[in-house]
Amino acid sequence: LRDLGLDDARVAKVIAMKPQIFGYSLENNLKPKIEMLREQRFAADQIVRILSSYPPLLGHSAKRLAYRMKVLEVRDSLTEKALGTAMLLTDAQFAARFS
Repeated sequence: LRDLGLDDARVAKVIAMKPQIFGYSLENNLKPKIEMLREQRFAADQIVRILSSYPPLLGHSAKRLAYRMKVLEVRDSLTEKALGTAMLLTDAQFAARFS
C-alpha cells in the first residue's frame, strides 16, 4: 500500500477497516484492481483516496469492480465517490439504483 502512495495513517486506516487485506494476494487481488482503476484513468492520488476511503473495495472481486465501473462509466458517473459508494451497495441495491 505504501508503494501506491498511502502514508502510514492511511495504511493504518485501511488495515483497521479491512484487516483481511493481510490474506489477499498482491499479484492476484490487489495489483489487478489497481490496474483496473488506472485503466479507467484514475490518477495515483485518486486511487490512494479511493482505497483509503473505501477499503472494502479490496475485498470485492475484480469482476464486480469491473462491472460496476462499466455501469458508472456508461452513465458518465464514474467518480471516486460514486465508485466507492457503488462498491458498498449489495447487488440488489446496486441494481435498484442503476437499472
